Amino acid sequence: MRPSKRAADELRAVTLERGVSKHAEGSCLVKFGDTHVLCTASLEERVPPWLRGQNRGWVTAEYGMLPRATGDRMRREATAGKQSGRTQEIQRLIGRSLRAVVDLQALGEAQISIDCDVIQADGGTRTAAITGAWVALRDCVEWMKARDMVKANVLKDHIAAISCGIYEGAPVLDLDYAEDSTAETDANFVMTGSGGIVEIQGTAEGAPFSEDEFNQLLGLAKTGIGRLVDLQKMAIL
Repeated sequence: MRPSKRAADELRAVTLERGVSKHAEGSCLVKFGDTHVLCTASLEERVPPWLRGQNRGWVTAEYGMLPRATGDRMRREATAGKQSGRTQEIQRLIGRSLRAVVDLQALGEAQISIDCDVIQADGGTRTAAITGAWVALRDCVEWMKARDMVKANVLKDHIAAISCGIYEGAPVLDLDYAEDSTAETDANFVMTGSGGIVEIQGTAEGAPFSEDEFNQLLGLAKTGIGRLVDLQKMAIL
């Protein structure tokens, strides 16, 4: 039995609330159960120096956790003078995931920066961030369309992410902290709305997992991401 009493293929309660930041061109407060992440999209009419003159844009991401996102207060990374390796890994993952569904040529010479700030953490912060970031990104693109800043379709598809793992010998979907901290295997899947795989991160914490177990996790991920994409579609209506 899972600590949350959920079925093996059951997501936590997921909400996607748009327009939560007055100043950002796009924003979304995403909640996966007790994991809450604020995602904002900021438009800059410039590109990194290495992209100048190429008539294409860029999408990048930053990620961070507020000091009391967890049970004990964490020191702000800014006071330490550098980001942790975990933070850098996650924000690169978010950026890669979003760019997989963006037509950078259609975006033109502009950069959209996505900030994902974890307000409360209970496992799955990176997957929640990717799922909410797509909504913020989409609203930023719509903001640009309304001002005739882009003509063609910039977004090629939805993108969402979910965690899966083997907990007490059974494959389960959308791990919260109680499961993630003791799972025998944990994995993160990033996929498009049409079912394309963008990235898979999987780790055996104890015994190696089998190909059959991996396929079961992949099946759960496809189911979960399908539901998340449906929720994204409902959120942007």
